Amino acid sequence: FSSRRRHTRLQGDWSSDVCSSDLKAPIPVPDKVSVSLDGLAVTVKGPKGELSRTLPDGVIISQEGNSLQVSPANASRRSRERHGLSRTLVANMVEGVSQGFTRKLEIVGVGYRASVQGKKLVVSAGYSHPVEMVPPDGITFSVENNTTVFVSGADKEVVGNEAAKVRAIRPPEPYKGKGIKYEGEKILRKAGKTGKK
Repeated sequence: FSSRRRHTRLQGDWSSDVCSSDLKAPIPVPDKVSVSLDGLAVTVKGPKGELSRTLPDGVIISQEGNSLQVSPANASRRSRERHGLSRTLVANMVEGVSQGFTRKLEIVGVGYRASVQGKKLVVSAGYSHPVEMVPPDGITFSVENNTTVFVSGADKEVVGNEAAKVRAIRPPEPYKGKGIKYEGEKILRKAGKTGKK
């Protein structure tokens, strides 16, 4: 379980870290974004779509003008921990519906390529047949130069999950680096076999 937790954290490195001082800052709401609050239920609408989420107990969310404020409901450790998580979730929701999120992947390997057919992503990565991926609602695939894949959407978590699925089609191998990797991902390379001793 612990290794899975570590792997998840690594997959999430593309998200920005939030320092403690940022947790107290209000979340600005752009002009083209509307927010609806019903207790801990939050709905945001914007140019990129609509997202809804119910925050965990232990936090308070309020709107003042063009900003949202997320605060711990009390001084308990549990409330403070949920405060940080909840503020990050709400900030991502606002950014998602206003600007959207995109994850970029690179395909490396002779003959490896990708294309978009309708809404489907079609990847040729050394298998006998191309691999097809149908995006969930709110997610779009796009391809540049046949070797760069973009996964875009308003929900940051879903964008990350779909990008991980694309990478999993052919994870980069450590000898020649062939496969599908995240932009900027460092592959730990291994020396190739030089023959029997």
